[in-house]
Amino acid sequence: MSPAKKKPINDEEMAQKLVLAYEKIKAQVHQVIVGQDAVLDQLLIAMLARGHCLLEGVPGLAKTLMIRSLAQAIELSFRRIQFTPDLMPADITGTDIIQEDKKTGHRELVFDKGPIFSQIILADEINRTPPKTQAALLEAMQEHDVTVGGKTYHLEEPFFVLATQNPIEQEGTYPLPEAQRDRFLFQIIVDYPTREEERQIVEQTTSTFESKLEPVIDGPSLIECQETVRKVPVPDHVYDFVLELVRGARPKEENAAGWVKDLIDWGPGPRACQQLILGAKVRALLNGRFHAKIEDVTALAHPVLRHRIVPTFNAEAEGISVDSLIDRLIEEVPTKKEAVL
Repeated sequence: MSPAKKKPINDEEMAQKLVLAYEKIKAQVHQVIVGQDAVLDQLLIAMLARGHCLLEGVPGLAKTLMIRSLAQAIELSFRRIQFTPDLMPADITGTDIIQEDKKTGHRELVFDKGPIFSQIILADEINRTPPKTQAALLEAMQEHDVTVGGKTYHLEEPFFVLATQNPIEQEGTYPLPEAQRDRFLFQIIVDYPTREEERQIVEQTTSTFESKLEPVIDGPSLIECQETVRKVPVPDHVYDFVLELVRGARPKEENAAGWVKDLIDWGPGPRACQQLILGAKVRALLNGRFHAKIEDVTALAHPVLRHRIVPTFNAEAEGISVDSLIDRLIEEVPTKKEAVL
């Protein structure tokens, strides 16, 4: 059957296809990754929402292996970039080189593409490289373009940057600038496995066990799923909840609570509202609904907001974490909104 006569796929069929793809991808990745369900869920939600992720966790928690396995299950081109203090922007984006035509002897500038020209980029230990090199990712993450030598090159879709950083070793690191952190949809905390999960990891990795992952979805199908996500309706009260939650975390807002002004130095911008809505749409579909709820927003509030809130010196001195501030925001906003509803 020719493409022009292909039977159109309705939204319900695409939603079912999205859920099926999600389940198949998780099943494939879990052949090599034990546990970490919450992390994998957030990674997949971000990819379906066309977002990038920053994974934070101590060494040895299989962050790199998880991302590599994800790329294998989705059949996308994959490149790993190991960020180091001497890494230059051109090492990521590529550069113009002089190339001679062997037949004519004519020399011309030819663009030699860097590793950024892949669909899934693993930016390993991104805080190991200076801000100048970190900034080489900004245009690619936001515009899905790379500009070199005055020319703009479009990256192949879908395109994702999945970066990792070590939270405990700060010597020789360069904290990500706020502008770059804001480009990430989620900041995902990768925690230690449970006792049973760790036992299974040890048994599996010290034996002859070997698993070969098979791709279960390709790039065009993933793009179709992303387009379905955009069609999910969001009720007005959910939009209002998101606005109250995000604006309530800004200490300079006129109606900001006293504790917000005392404990938060800078709050999230409008991109946080956009990301919360997109994440809520994906989560709604994965839970068998074609409309977003407040529970979808609250379930994703921590990974969306934790890297967009800067605590004050008072908060840090008292040992108050950003996650606890988000908990308090969530607790206070529903009370106000439900009274109106």
